[in-house]
Amino acid sequence: MVSLWKIFWIFAKIGAFTIGGGIPMIVAIKKELVERKWLNDEDFVDIITLAQTAPGLFAVNIAILTGHRLRGTKGSVTATVASCLPPFLIILLVAMFFTSFKDNEYVIKAFKGIRPVVVALIGIPMIDMLKATKMRWWSWIIVISSMLLVCFLSVSPIYILICVIVMAAFVSWYNNRKEAEK
Repeated sequence: MVSLWKIFWIFAKIGAFTIGGGIPMIVAIKKELVERKWLNDEDFVDIITLAQTAPGLFAVNIAILTGHRLRGTKGSVTATVASCLPPFLIILLVAMFFTSFKDNEYVIKAFKGIRPVVVALIGIPMIDMLKATKMRWWSWIIVISSMLLVCFLSVSPIYILICVIVMAAFVSWYNNRKEAEK
C-alpha cells in the first residue's frame, strides 16, 4: 500500500514543476505513477478519461481520482492538497512581486519562451494517450471529423458530444439486440 506521505510528495512535486495546468501534468503523472507501478496503463487512461469528463479543474480531478485509486478518500484529499499547494504558493509569490517586474524585458522574454514548451507538454500526452487506446478505424473517423468540425466549421464541441453519445447509445442498443437474438 502506498503511504499518504509518498502520495503527497509525488503530487506536490508534480504541482510544483509542471507549467500550463492539467494537460501538461499528464506526462509527469504517468512517469511518476505508472513507472512506480502504482497504476497500470489502462488505469491511467481511465483516470485521464474520467478527469476530462468530470466538472472542475482537470489537474484536481486527476489528483482526486488517482488518490482515491491508491488510498481511498484520504488519498484523494492528500493528492488534491499536494497538487494544489505548490502552484498556489508560487502564484501568491508571483502576484506579490510581479507588478514590479511585469515590464521587465527578461520577464516578458521568459514568458514568451515558455509558450512552446507548454504546447509540447500538451501534445506529448495526447500522442501517448492515442497510442495507449488502440483505437479502431471508426474511432479515428470520429476524432478527425470532430477536429475538422470544431476547427473549420466552428461547431460547438457540445453538439459533437451529444451526437457521439446518441450514436454510442444506438450502437450499444443495436449490439444488445443482436446478441439477444442469438
